[in-house]
Amino acid sequence: MSVNRILVLYTLFAVISTASNLGVQRLILSGSSDATGFAAALFCGTLVGLVVKYLLDKRWIFVDVSTGLKAHGRTFTLYTITGIATTAIFWGTETAFWLIWGTNTMRELGAVLGLAVGYTVKYFLDREFVFLDDRKATTP
Repeated sequence: MSVNRILVLYTLFAVISTASNLGVQRLILSGSSDATGFAAALFCGTLVGLVVKYLLDKRWIFVDVSTGLKAHGRTFTLYTITGIATTAIFWGTETAFWLIWGTNTMRELGAVLGLAVGYTVKYFLDREFVFLDDRKATTP
């Protein structure tokens, strides 16, 4: 797969995942916008975004066609582990924007910026440590 195609698809999937994440956050925050609601929104949104992004990346970016519980379990576990540091980037940026400006618009801007940086880092971590068998499909 060409570098340009990977870039376009990865960006598209990041947008889809981000929209899924922020949609879940908005839903939760519509019921509770205090600190507990914010924490619940971050966690649930991140979980939904993680699963959406994993399914898209696995199939379309890294062309991983492995099946079965063992293969999915191993890959999803590694995918989640590489997401820990990138989630810290995302959560830190979103939380900082929320604490500084105290508005949902700025919180979401912080989320988008944090996710953009985090997803960029995550691509390289996933290529290096998660989808090893399919490196040939994503190496220019």
